[in-house]
Amino acid sequence: MMTNHGNRITQGQFSFLPDLTDEQISLQIKYALNNGWAVSVEYTDDPHPRNTYWEMFGMPMFDLKDPAGILMEINNCRKTFPNHYVRVTAFDSTRGWETPRMSFIVNRPKKEPGFGLVRQEGAGRTMHYTVHSYATDKGENERY
Repeated sequence: MMTNHGNRITQGQFSFLPDLTDEQISLQIKYALNNGWAVSVEYTDDPHPRNTYWEMFGMPMFDLKDPAGILMEINNCRKTFPNHYVRVTAFDSTRGWETPRMSFIVNRPKKEPGFGLVRQEGAGRTMHYTVHSYATDKGENERY
């Protein structure tokens, strides 16, 4: 049985687990690099599930082969945006296009406001549902 303690955002791999340690993050990055995948670090203050385009922190690390360099970039992003979500994404370009193979969150705000379900009645007694992110009730850079 899966349990989401504290209503945390559950996007990407490992999202139902406790936060990964830096050592565990390094092992996942090493796995990605061993598979020849490029790694990037991204951040956002709007974690809505349909918000797939997060801001990129720095450039994608296509030629980096050492997990320590990527972990340094993650820590720089954490310092710059301590109250944002930060994720690591590994891309595979072996088939000629960038395919995400791995994505997981490495930083979260201390308080995650969560989401609400908005119900709207439509024609013929139909119901339409929308997910509303409470984080977007405030303007950018004021959310956390």
